[in-house]
Amino acid sequence: MPDKPAGDGLVFGHGAGGDCNTPLIRAIAETFSAAGIAVLRVDLLFRQLGKTPSTSMQPRDREGLREAVEFLRGSAKKCLFLGGHSYGGRQASILASEDPKVAAALLLFSYPLHPPGQPTKLRTEHFLKLRLPAFFAHGTKDAFGSPEEMTAAIKAIPGKTELMIVDKGGHGLPVTSVGAIAEKFRAFVG
Repeated sequence: MPDKPAGDGLVFGHGAGGDCNTPLIRAIAETFSAAGIAVLRVDLLFRQLGKTPSTSMQPRDREGLREAVEFLRGSAKKCLFLGGHSYGGRQASILASEDPKVAAALLLFSYPLHPPGQPTKLRTEHFLKLRLPAFFAHGTKDAFGSPEEMTAAIKAIPGKTELMIVDKGGHGLPVTSVGAIAEKFRAFVG
């Protein structure tokens, strides 16, 4: 919990290859917490069960995110944000497209726009139903989607969006970029 709580909260899920203790996820939690935002790092259900992400696990992973939001809502009395890195961000955005009241805004690190080397297999079918403000942080060297592909894809989202490009960042954005991303996100959500 933050030393000086501002009343806002952030639920954040990890990518397919990590957990809530990866250096990037920890840096996100520490940075936002230092700004007064309560952060709940979530191990998605597939990780808790020792499995790999699968189509059949996705609804259960989203339900876990929803439960985490409801848990944090007890202490975050103002705005509650939802986000994740890669797979965790994709599940957060799908949940928000299904339930726009789940959070006030989305924070999506390295959204997995398509599998590496397969640009025609877009993972954007839910973008048309996204009404929440969505902030994307994406690296210039991300094999899951170029900055140009991300720019084009997020135009389908009817809600407010912003894309922050992290120079020389890969799919695992550098921990050193988290401070600047947090600052831009706070300006985005006002």
